[in-house]
Amino acid sequence: MMIYLSELLIQNPELESFEQLLQVIAQKAQQGAIHLKIDIKPAYPDTPGNWEDKVEGAFAGVHSMMGAYTGCTGED
Repeated sequence: MMIYLSELLIQNPELESFEQLLQVIAQKAQQGAIHLKIDIKPAYPDTPGNWEDKVEGAFAGVHSMMGAYTGCTGED
C-alpha cells in the first residue's frame, strides 16, 4: 500500500507539529503501509532542515530488519 505525505496531512488536520506528524507516519507504517511518497513539505514551524530524512526515518524505522546501529560490535 502506497501512502502520500500530502494525504496524511489532509487526513490529520489536528496535527500541530512536525513531531506529531512523525508519530502518524510511524503508525501508518506499523499498520502495513509499504511505500511512502514524499510529495509535499510539511509547513509546521518546527519542521527541520533535514525534514525529508526524518520523515523517511520515521517510516523506514518500522521496516528495518537490522535495528538501530549502536556503534559497537559483539567483540567490544
